[in-house]
Amino acid sequence: MTQPSTSLPPQVAIIGGGPAGLMAAEVLSQAGIKVDLYDGMPSVGRKFLLAGVGGMNITHSEAYPAFLSRYAERAPQIAPLLRSFGADALCQWIHDLGIDTFVGSSGRVFPTDMKAAPLLRAWLKRLRDAGVVIHTRHRWLGWNSDGSLKVSCPDGEKNLQPAATLLALGGGSWSRLGSDGAWMLPLEQRGVELAPLQPSNCGFEVQAWSELMVSKFAGAPLKNIAIGLNDDVPRLGECVITATGIEGSLVYALSAPIREAINLQGSATVHLDLMPGKPVDKIEAALRKPRGSRSMAKHLHSQLGLDGVKAALLREVTATESFADPALLAGAIKALPLTLVKTRPLDEAISTAGGVMFESMDERLMLKQLPGVFCAGEMLDWEAPTGGYLLTACFASGRAAGLGMVEWLQRKG
Repeated sequence: MTQPSTSLPPQVAIIGGGPAGLMAAEVLSQAGIKVDLYDGMPSVGRKFLLAGVGGMNITHSEAYPAFLSRYAERAPQIAPLLRSFGADALCQWIHDLGIDTFVGSSGRVFPTDMKAAPLLRAWLKRLRDAGVVIHTRHRWLGWNSDGSLKVSCPDGEKNLQPAATLLALGGGSWSRLGSDGAWMLPLEQRGVELAPLQPSNCGFEVQAWSELMVSKFAGAPLKNIAIGLNDDVPRLGECVITATGIEGSLVYALSAPIREAINLQGSATVHLDLMPGKPVDKIEAALRKPRGSRSMAKHLHSQLGLDGVKAALLREVTATESFADPALLAGAIKALPLTLVKTRPLDEAISTAGGVMFESMDERLMLKQLPGVFCAGEMLDWEAPTGGYLLTACFASGRAAGLGMVEWLQRKG
């Protein structure tokens, strides 16, 4: 008579408690694998929670081809992840946690209460009920000479020898929440191919604003404008003037090409349309109307409704002689050139580009140099604009890595 097997299920280590690591933990625990998850912070999901402070934008409802295009040159690598677990599957997963969602006017998808905390609480309960053990204040330090993992914890250091490991350590922004890029050195030492970390969804600096611009308008929103780079169609939206330059959702959407232009040329010139709803000939005609004794500022206000931060920016950037020529001034209002010279610091960015290159992994997201070590989340070399695309790919890559680990462990026997 065949005796029942007494072998224990394999034990894996997940390093990082963001969406990617937690999603992999769910997949692995559902497969009957014992999961220990380690995070260097006092609690998991800190960046996830902070991202939800202004309203938890979980994903986007736009059609798949447009959705996939948001990942630009990494779309071919992200495509299989999204085909397996895209926006619709993510929404269904959230609903299964007991959290309802709605689609906003912009197409973005939010939990009904707009908060991240209830979702995270429900998720962590499900993971703990499935047997996932979460170890906080445990920071991964790399590998020992024997291949074991070295982890610092409140009691000192631990050496771990899991059957497989997932690294889901985030990028290099918001280091106060645990995502500091310190994982790059141990991977470099093991010969893993990495792309340098760079700011993404970030603000940019100008050479210098005038004292008036900083004192009166730093923090002022630029609403109902359009921004274009090179010959691309300008994008509509809004952004914010800062003490050093410009930031906000409209700028974030163009951050990758702006950053790359700065990398190549030392600067990038974007063009701002301060009145996207009005054609240039109508603006010129309004400017040609007699202004009598009124100042140019009052003329701009009365004829075009152009004042406040928009008028200040026009005055800041446009040559003085252009104000005497209605055609030149109308052209400036429709395509105001603003030269950006550098990104804001990496740690201020919403996300990062660069990291573990897809070419260094197999289709299961396992490192070719390190069999049994998988990677997922923002530490992979991809980027996307805000709007739910970042989180969706983090969830999808965590799920893909979890499935890859299950398959690899089964094949390993």
